[in-house]
Amino acid sequence: MKRLFSNMGWLLGGRGFNAVLSLVYLALATRALGTVGFGHFALIVALGQAITGLANFQTWQFIVRWGANGDGGSVDPDKAREATGFAIALDMVSVVLGLALAGAVIISAPYWLEVPREMLWLTFGYCAISLAAIRTTPTGILRLHFQYARAAGAEAVQPLIRAIGSVIAFFVMPTVTGFIIAYAAAEIAVAIALWLVAVRVQPVSWSAVSLKALPSHTKDAWRFVVSTNLSGSLSIAGKQVMILMVGTFGGAALAGGFRVASQLGQALVSLAQTVSKAILPELVHSRKNALEIARRMANIAAVGGVIAVVTALVFGRMGLQLIAGEGFGVFYWAMVILAIAGAVELVGASLESLLVSSGKAHVAFIVRAVPTVLALLLLDTAIDWNGAKGAAFALLGSSSLAVIGFYVAILNLGQIRLVMDPEEDAGEGDKKPASPSGS
Repeated sequence: MKRLFSNMGWLLGGRGFNAVLSLVYLALATRALGTVGFGHFALIVALGQAITGLANFQTWQFIVRWGANGDGGSVDPDKAREATGFAIALDMVSVVLGLALAGAVIISAPYWLEVPREMLWLTFGYCAISLAAIRTTPTGILRLHFQYARAAGAEAVQPLIRAIGSVIAFFVMPTVTGFIIAYAAAEIAVAIALWLVAVRVQPVSWSAVSLKALPSHTKDAWRFVVSTNLSGSLSIAGKQVMILMVGTFGGAALAGGFRVASQLGQALVSLAQTVSKAILPELVHSRKNALEIARRMANIAAVGGVIAVVTALVFGRMGLQLIAGEGFGVFYWAMVILAIAGAVELVGASLESLLVSSGKAHVAFIVRAVPTVLALLLLDTAIDWNGAKGAAFALLGSSSLAVIGFYVAILNLGQIRLVMDPEEDAGEGDKKPASPSGS
């Protein structure tokens, strides 16, 4: 637990640095672009992140899962080398698939998304850069070796470049293009920083890059790959695709307001992802204590979630108006609802990680899939009912159902163990007397 909290400290420190600077570039972008302009900006960024998330495999999980010995913290160099090669090969596949998906989406965008036609090439360029800057593999290398301090330092490059770029854009090019360029530069910079740090921890062998080597001797490797990829895609759908759909059904202005409310209210979702990323390596390395670690983290998360929701209720309206301006104050209640959804996700982070670490990634996917699809299907009705608040309620419902599902799935796994262990013990007890009688 001591190492877990240390790793979480580095991750949360990086998130805190990111959160502070995100307020800077959020304030600059909203004030420079206005409600509609910021809506266009939000839709382009969401589209780039959605395509990258849908095409990207969760390669950091493969490296952590297949590079560890499972004995409490040691790393097998050969296993890590092979897992990293497999991850890099999948990253290459992600770029190719992502570019094809981006092309198809951009061509069809004028028919369903409120993005001006003159910005479509800019949108495609941002998507391409986001795909080229995929960085889950170097992140996985650093987490496998518990190098969270180095990872936090490298990841701090992204918010720093975004903030500097946003300041430049605000004074030199206060347009959607200017802020998109700032975001694209940050994506490239953080990817370079992470790779430079990762190869110092674990050199990369290009001869190990293969889609066949690891699956040839690892049972259910492709099922784990597909399950984690689909789960990651659903996580993206719950956030970025949700913003795109809000833009489709409610227009750019509503999408921009929902993005601001989401970024402020769902800061807890980022915290949930931080908890998940810190806890998964521990669960893989220390499988005997996995259930106890997950239980403790869920309890801590519940307390943190309550504190964050109360903070959003008390200071949320003032924060919205101070950071984004008076025009965004109407999204206060949407922000509060999204904060509650973030608190729910925070509790569920350790439960989901427990399922993945125990080889039940497909179960986690199914549990996440049903509520997410249901929320997207009901989104149009929810927006017609209550605008941004309706969309926020759809997301809250999705998060709540998913976390309940994780809990039920873990209870079922526990019941299986409780039933099987006594039988095994009884079987051994039956066998032990048999030996003397037969002699």
